[in-house]
Amino acid sequence: MLKELVLSAHRRILRDLQRRPSESGIAAFVREFLAFGYKEAISCIFPVFIFGMLAITRFVSVPGIPRYDVLLIACLLMQWFMYSSKMESRNELYVICIFHFMGIAMEIYKVHHGSWAYPEPGYSKVFGVPLYSGFMYASVASYLCQAWRNFELKFEHWPSIPVNAGYTVAIYGNFYSNVYLLDLRLLIIPLLLLGFRRTVVYFNTNGNIRHMPMSLSFLLIAFFIWLAENFGTALGAWRYPHQHAGWSAVKLQIMSSWFLLVIVSILIIAMLKQAKLEMEMHRPDR
Repeated sequence: MLKELVLSAHRRILRDLQRRPSESGIAAFVREFLAFGYKEAISCIFPVFIFGMLAITRFVSVPGIPRYDVLLIACLLMQWFMYSSKMESRNELYVICIFHFMGIAMEIYKVHHGSWAYPEPGYSKVFGVPLYSGFMYASVASYLCQAWRNFELKFEHWPSIPVNAGYTVAIYGNFYSNVYLLDLRLLIIPLLLLGFRRTVVYFNTNGNIRHMPMSLSFLLIAFFIWLAENFGTALGAWRYPHQHAGWSAVKLQIMSSWFLLVIVSILIIAMLKQAKLEMEMHRPDR
């Protein structure tokens, strides 16, 4: 019942926003703008939910249940809703779970080395990290999976799988090794921009196929995540060392970390999609 209601409403909205052959000028622009905004909003539903819950739990508490545990329960219920309503497929759920566990591992490592902290109590904290934090990484994967499908993303001049794997190892390796060794992001980012200099992403708004350089899309996504981080730290979800004396804006340097996280997330999802496609092509029943 839930699945049918959600899908029916979604299809009706998309149908109403579909481009009309007779429209032109401002009317066509407004319809396309609304279609783009709607698809972005649907793609962002999990991240928006998380930050909404951060805001609510900042000011409203549940007696006997620490805030971090309330957030974990809420995220689990939202994940159930996303899957049961078919807003996320089984394969997308697998991808999101991978990112959840990768995120938890990185959080434990970074918190242990003092990169940031979760100062509030919670029953669901493991090595100082609340388990809900993994959903913040998973929500990035959720957004990418949703946007990939909703905008029917296509890529031109996408780097090969070995190149993608090399970038992935370099980015994730640097996230861990920069605690002990040199931070190589100033080397990795130019190499990424060089590798993606010809890559173009095509996306479908409401029948109009638009495109932009892939590097620009990386930067835009990272910028909006940086804005979300400012929102999250202002609500006390986590805290960076320079914020212990009181809230201040997240340093722009951290945006480069999100820039790399967005890229490595897209690379991993692209490789998983490619692996799934190859498996389907080699199925015995084909």
